[in-house]
Amino acid sequence: MLDSPKMVDILERPEIRNRAVPLSVEAFHVLVQAGHVPKNTELIRGVIVEKMSKSPLHSFVVRKLYEILRAVCPSGCEVLKEDPLTLLDSEPEPDLAIVADRGAEYSETHPTSAELVIEVAISSIEIDLDKLEVYAAAGIPEVWLVKPEVPEIEIYSSPADGSYGARGIFRAGEIAKSPSVVGLEVAVDSLSPKG
Repeated sequence: MLDSPKMVDILERPEIRNRAVPLSVEAFHVLVQAGHVPKNTELIRGVIVEKMSKSPLHSFVVRKLYEILRAVCPSGCEVLKEDPLTLLDSEPEPDLAIVADRGAEYSETHPTSAELVIEVAISSIEIDLDKLEVYAAAGIPEVWLVKPEVPEIEIYSSPADGSYGARGIFRAGEIAKSPSVVGLEVAVDSLSPKG
């Protein structure tokens, strides 16, 4: 993949950006299979995006949330960590997701939906906000945006027409509770470096 300032410069020009052709999920898969896509990337709205490197805090929070999700994961579901979801025009790799357990089917395809997605936003807040629209368009019923440095957890639910109709914000001293996953409760302070 090209990593050149000239490529970035040309995309800043509206007349070029407006004529850029998005990559389909199928074409993305072909490029990945052929080894033409760097490993640390994901497809967002037809654009191959380099993923942010993970800080120790990001890894700590993801591990902690993974254990919490495994303890409350509904029957017939499984918890994924940094695995792709194949959606209409995107293949994001959320930090965590609860998906229907389809057994061996996932050896051939990635999940095409999720019951819950969690993104941990430290240096990736802008791309995570863009992903919210992708998740809403896919009808994913609940997304958590966890910001441990603030500390804050935003819970988005009720997707319709490409956006979430409900948003709850939980701050230091509060407990974030899932509206759809029974028993999923997280003390905001427990995910903060100061907590």
